[in-house]
Amino acid sequence: MHAMRRLLTIAALGLTLHVTHAQQLPQLTQYQFNDYVFNPAVAGSRPFFELRSAHRYQWVGIQDAPRTFMLSGISPVGKNMGVGGYLYTDHVGPTRRTGFQASYAYHLRLTGDLKLSLALSGGMVQFLVDGSKIQFNDPGDPALDDQLRGQLEADAQFALLLYHPRYWFGVAVPQLLENKVRFLDTNTQTLSSLEMHNYVTGGYRFLIGTDWKVEPSFMVKYVTPVPVKVDLTATVRYKDTFWLGGSYRTNDAYCAMIGYWHKQVFQFGYSYDVITSNLRNYSTGTHEVMLAVTLGKATE
Repeated sequence: MHAMRRLLTIAALGLTLHVTHAQQLPQLTQYQFNDYVFNPAVAGSRPFFELRSAHRYQWVGIQDAPRTFMLSGISPVGKNMGVGGYLYTDHVGPTRRTGFQASYAYHLRLTGDLKLSLALSGGMVQFLVDGSKIQFNDPGDPALDDQLRGQLEADAQFALLLYHPRYWFGVAVPQLLENKVRFLDTNTQTLSSLEMHNYVTGGYRFLIGTDWKVEPSFMVKYVTPVPVKVDLTATVRYKDTFWLGGSYRTNDAYCAMIGYWHKQVFQFGYSYDVITSNLRNYSTGTHEVMLAVTLGKATE
């Protein structure tokens, strides 16, 4: 019986890795304002030093629902380079994922204002399971004790970004190394792994007069064997100071967002997700806050 319970525990933890968020990596509604954490080729594409944080409180009202925090910083270096880094922590029930990466990007001018950025990033990631937060019918079951269990693994990512003052298109492939994660015994086989993800992003800026901009954008997320997820977003900006936006995430939520950029230094953004799946019967929605400091000079 103990062996069977041990197998069930390992299977449950493996499912946590494979289906949480329908992806292993955290998601953000305000992805266009935290674009670097999804595509390291963004570093150096804007003339700012940027320090950004994201705080996501998902599925409010559901016990042990995901809680995500991200902090990133990027800066251009010289004329053709960009550097950056980010760290994050993602709590889901008794599991916690923590990681950091640092990146380097090189920018090539193709034609006129059209540029191509190529980036590599590397870092570490750790999955932890807190046994003290898991209750078994048999309190003495040795399948999992009340200790923190997990493993530290190397991580890497490749990305590219094609960008112009009016449009952008990017591809990123995180978790290139696809390392295995063993929660209990490092000498046994495991089906849990850091699966390679695929992110595709893009958007266009429509100028309306001198003060208004309308920006439709998208983000496609895919990791086998989970179905593709698509975020479709439209943002209206006034004088690059105020913005309002809305988005739709397939089979998940409708989202609304608002933000303010004070003197091109301090940024604040807030979004709220209205759940469309069956989880709406148990949760009041998802809250997300973005805070940023940007230092530099905007150019068109």
